[in-house]
Amino acid sequence: MAELINPSPVVHERKATRRRRTPSHPDNAEEREPIDSLEVFEHIRDITDPEHPYTLEQLNVVTEEQVEVDDAAGTVKVQFTPTVEHCSMATLIGLCIRVKLLRALPPRFKADILLSPGSHASEAAVNKQLSDKERVAAALENPNLTQARLPAACCCTGAHAAACLSAGMEDWAASLQH
Repeated sequence: MAELINPSPVVHERKATRRRRTPSHPDNAEEREPIDSLEVFEHIRDITDPEHPYTLEQLNVVTEEQVEVDDAAGTVKVQFTPTVEHCSMATLIGLCIRVKLLRALPPRFKADILLSPGSHASEAAVNKQLSDKERVAAALENPNLTQARLPAACCCTGAHAAACLSAGMEDWAASLQH
């Protein structure tokens, strides 16, 4: 087995979350339920770390406080913090978060996945990779990557996911409903 980047990560307990209830209007059946930061966090908290048998939440890589949602604008911003500043798995972690959200969120949402400011030695380069649609599509075509990590986070990988992504993020998210 290869040497671990962080052989002794700090493992945190899973935090209890409580759904904040919004008043519903039974007289308006067509009204959609808004999506909030807690709902987005619930989708990504249990993604398994590529290096350890722990979740991103247990390693404090993602927290509810790092998730911002503007339901009206259809935007989601997730910042994540690798366990070490030289983590070579940062791009893979960000890609897993992106795939999970593309699969889980309605197609009206655009997701921005970023490293927390100051959390990584190559922050600008990793953020550029995670926001570049062509680089994400190329990563999803890489059989070593898709077979090794992405099936755990996504039901749609490989050439199909890459083709969907090249057609556009919204189209890809919609295609994941099959």
